[in-house]
Amino acid sequence: MNCARIPDIPLPEGIHFFERGWLSSNNILLLDDTHCVLVDSGYHTHAAQTFALVNGILQGRPLTAIVNTHLHSDHCGGNAFLQSRYPEVQTWIPPGHIAYVQHWDPIRLGYQGTGQHCPIFTANAALTVGQSIEIAGNSWLMYAAAGHDPHSFILFSKETGICITADALWENGFGVVFPEIEGEEGFDDVGLTLDLIESLQPTLIFPGHGAPFTDISGALIRARDRLARFTRAPTKHSLYAAKVLVKFKLLEFQQISVEDFHKWASTATHLHTIHQIYFGDRAFASWFAFICDDLVRSGAARVESGHFLNA
Repeated sequence: MNCARIPDIPLPEGIHFFERGWLSSNNILLLDDTHCVLVDSGYHTHAAQTFALVNGILQGRPLTAIVNTHLHSDHCGGNAFLQSRYPEVQTWIPPGHIAYVQHWDPIRLGYQGTGQHCPIFTANAALTVGQSIEIAGNSWLMYAAAGHDPHSFILFSKETGICITADALWENGFGVVFPEIEGEEGFDDVGLTLDLIESLQPTLIFPGHGAPFTDISGALIRARDRLARFTRAPTKHSLYAAKVLVKFKLLEFQQISVEDFHKWASTATHLHTIHQIYFGDRAFASWFAFICDDLVRSGAARVESGHFLNA
């Protein structure tokens, strides 16, 4: 079961933050007398818990809308389950992917690339830059926030000072820069998004993973330092990205035979792209074994009786 934790920081009325484990993104529930809006829905294996968390607050009221900051599987994997439980819910997603959701395309949506799964869901409309959602007297403005994902959005409420940054800014960094592992440029966009967040002058950050935090200047310094290191050495970023993809899947499997883990890796095309661009001087199987061994060395995994186990 994925963990869920309520933050220690007091929040304004009508704003609920659920800190989840790393398979699921955090969830934010915004509500007043007429609106109940969930920002991001977590990974599909934890959809029942996401529903339980939301329903525990709503107490039988319907969820009126789901807003996805971006369509990585850990942020929208619960959409289908929630749509089945709240048939009238409206689902809003970034515009860059709406055609691929309406005509479901797991390749263009990146799920084949990551080797992850996202149940098919429907989308009612696309988010737009400058769009505002009015809830409980607070205006939540939408901003494009490319970098981690070229189609990602963040939300900011000037009245509360809260910025929902998804994977654009964490307390200690930011998410994998996916364009960079897909053979495109993304580091400059990360920097521009960090500048955008700073310009909004938030007082509280709701990150996509980890606890809410108020030391925004410190987080920005750490994120920019991380960005500078990756920009100077893209190979380090690509290796980090590969480990994140492998560890994520191990978190989902918890235990899998070495043979079956190699079979899974053969289907995750992002791993093959990283290998071809940065590590093509060695065979893919050998390189993937190195990634797994490195997770074992770092204590993030262990091997027992021919199986990889999450640690």
